[in-house]
Amino acid sequence: MKHMVPVIAVATVLTLGNWVPLSAEEEKEVQKAAEAEAKGGKIVRWEKEGSNFEAVVEKGGKQTGVEITPDGKVVSRHNESKEHKEKGDKDE
Repeated sequence: MKHMVPVIAVATVLTLGNWVPLSAEEEKEVQKAAEAEAKGGKIVRWEKEGSNFEAVVEKGGKQTGVEITPDGKVVSRHNESKEHKEKGDKDE
């Protein structure tokens, strides 16, 4: 199960188009950064953010989006529920 998350993430991203495959080292760095951010919680989904990746981490009932560059650097964090609330407001 531990290895299924990266496999599912990569498979999902590959299906989203305009995808430049990560090298094995880049994939390892992105996964390592996400796991460090998820310590004490779990990664619930992955999203593609331009040339970066977003791991959505759930801890203590809150979801946080963590944007990670292909070389494993965390560039931003945000409250995921606020993002989805804003998107929901725009749809109405």
